[in-house]
Amino acid sequence: MAFFSTLWHRIWTSIIDNRSKLTATGGFLLGIAATLGFKDFYPELEHAFRQRLKRLRGQELQHPLPGQPNYVRLEDHTRRKSSMLLTDAVDSRDPEQRNIAVGIEGLIGDTPLIKLKSLSEATGCEIFAKTEFLNGAGNSPKDRVALSMIDYAEEEGLLKPDRGDTVYEGTVGSTGISLAAVCRARGYKAHICMPDDVAMEKSDLLLKLGATVESVRPASIVDQNQFVNMARRRAREHTDDPNKPGRGYFADQFENTANYLAHQNTTGPEIYEQTNGHLDAFVAGAGTGGTIAGVALALKPRLPELKVVLADPQGSGLYNKVKYGVMFSSTEAEGTRRRHQVDSIVEGIGVNRLTANFSAGLHLIDDAVKVSDAQAMRMARWLVEKEGLFVGASSAVNCVAAAQVAKQFDKGARIVTILCDSGTRHLSKFWKEAGNIGGEDAGITLDEILSMEA
Repeated sequence: MAFFSTLWHRIWTSIIDNRSKLTATGGFLLGIAATLGFKDFYPELEHAFRQRLKRLRGQELQHPLPGQPNYVRLEDHTRRKSSMLLTDAVDSRDPEQRNIAVGIEGLIGDTPLIKLKSLSEATGCEIFAKTEFLNGAGNSPKDRVALSMIDYAEEEGLLKPDRGDTVYEGTVGSTGISLAAVCRARGYKAHICMPDDVAMEKSDLLLKLGATVESVRPASIVDQNQFVNMARRRAREHTDDPNKPGRGYFADQFENTANYLAHQNTTGPEIYEQTNGHLDAFVAGAGTGGTIAGVALALKPRLPELKVVLADPQGSGLYNKVKYGVMFSSTEAEGTRRRHQVDSIVEGIGVNRLTANFSAGLHLIDDAVKVSDAQAMRMARWLVEKEGLFVGASSAVNCVAAAQVAKQFDKGARIVTILCDSGTRHLSKFWKEAGNIGGEDAGITLDEILSMEA
């Protein structure tokens, strides 16, 4: 009896041991089968998750400004990453189509961030530049603004494609070029009013893009014939004329808050992602003020210690507004002003009034740096000689200010600025004064540039 009891115990133990091994082996094989069956579904699940995460991040970066009557809330139409917006004709489930941009709108935003090697080495800090001249419509940060303003107008029913509508704008160049390109892609006409003393390359390009260009004499903003006021009036005249098809829409880049929202929703988050949130200062000039205000509104809530610095050309009043709370420039003194906007060869930034866009982020701007024409021209030459970068006047101003800011930080600090547009738009004016590269001053140092009289 004891023999049979022992035998039965051994048989039962063997069964238990083998069942455990079979269970483990079966589970392992089942896991492999499940993984092989899941692999085709997983990329779509991950893609959907990342899209949702980006939407949530975009919502977190919205900062409504209560009490501002012209505040508008926009969808993020300009961000183009793996979750790129596609037309209905493209199957987003097709991996071969997923990363194909649609039209010039798909080429706006997500511009590279590059390290400026020469400025970084000369200052001991890491100076990065957001290459906004690589936007694919009008080749400047104004591409984001133009698309944002048109998107908003379409959502509100103010513009309808192929109805004969015309977009009117007063600009010294870049916004008009971006609007002309986006208007062509969306089925609108563009009518651009601009001062007759801007670089001729800008008006020539506008004409090639099919825009109507109306050049006006330089005048103060209080003058009804000033270029911005002229554009507003032309839009109203179009709408009131029963013989003209469609309606006129005044884009109003200075006061239309779709401007700064484009940068709050796209440029700022892109910079945060590209730097992995490791950033000490952001430096940019201001014309309408949309770029610096929008980026500040996006970054400051995430990086409270971030220093936001205005780069201001000579003759602009924004420097004193940021530093001392008073909108004034020494060139405002009677009899000293030579130009209608700011007393500078620099176009595109610098102004002597507060706009709605600049005001939206003014409370987040910590400091300002004034940059002279001489400094801007020398910096433009430096960037060609040291970096091979041929940029325009506002980009040169930004880089001078970024280098000045770097001197205020310890070694290794990280600073981001903006490269706005190419120097090819400034050949007949800014670069005519800056001269050709090379010559006796080819060996000028960064310290010598920064020590020039501002």
